[in-house]
Amino acid sequence: MKMLRVLLLMLLLPASLAQANINPIPLPEDPGRPVGQIVVHTAQEGDSMAALARYYGVSPILLLAANPDQDLFLMQPGQRVIIPNQLLLPRAETQGIVINLAELRLYYYPEQGGEVYVFPIGIGRVGRATPEMITRISEMRKNPTWTPTANTRKEYEAKGIPLPAVVPPGPDNPLGEYAMRLAYGSGEYLIHGTNDPLDVGLRASAGCIRMYPEHVEWLFAQVGNGTRVQIVNQALKVSTDQYGQTFVEAHEPLTPEGLADTRPLDLTALMPLLEQGADRGLIEQVISHQQGVPQLVGQLY
Repeated sequence: MKMLRVLLLMLLLPASLAQANINPIPLPEDPGRPVGQIVVHTAQEGDSMAALARYYGVSPILLLAANPDQDLFLMQPGQRVIIPNQLLLPRAETQGIVINLAELRLYYYPEQGGEVYVFPIGIGRVGRATPEMITRISEMRKNPTWTPTANTRKEYEAKGIPLPAVVPPGPDNPLGEYAMRLAYGSGEYLIHGTNDPLDVGLRASAGCIRMYPEHVEWLFAQVGNGTRVQIVNQALKVSTDQYGQTFVEAHEPLTPEGLADTRPLDLTALMPLLEQGADRGLIEQVISHQQGVPQLVGQLY
């Protein structure tokens, strides 16, 4: 349902979107603390969800999740919108690129350390899910050509859109101006730009990772062949700080096929908290609401 609402919205949005800021988020000395901050945006005349998503660097799906009681489709001046840019870091090495499919975010950790950059991404749609992997960038492509696979050409032909064998660089190329190939067997998985920014922040690709043009241009200049890339699928993130405060951040879980996973989330990481008498009802409420922002759920010690 969330995906359907976002897709319907995209048909109504203006072509011109606000350009994004690219700013680092300092990493806290205590790795158990959330990073970033919640922002409350007061809507102005002409604001749209896609413009806010691009400017603040957050997926439209996450905006919907963080504002469950708001109508973000017909935004009104004066409306207050929560921008969910406070988060828990995924369970992964804090180096290179980390992609968390469940939250539609890419994390980049510069070599000098001390900070992280976080970007919204588009990922594989149902049936063409982006796989989890630990790999590296194997090729950097500026002004890439696009060679559609046989399956992709059949999909387009079924929609009445014939594709050439090779799409040259230019405005009709869905890879945009920059692409980074991942070393992953015989498959062709890329982190790339797009000629249609409205696809960013959705589960709509054929398995590649899409970024806004300004984001991928910036990232392309920071990385190179051999940069580590880890792709995870963590719908439930749990962290405890040095004072024993435990935070939970829950997103809509995905199966490996890209479908919404209706199975109960694994609470193993929260067992110590539950064993110490934490309010299980509060924890389950945070998990069931899937608002995608860290919530304080108890204290271990």
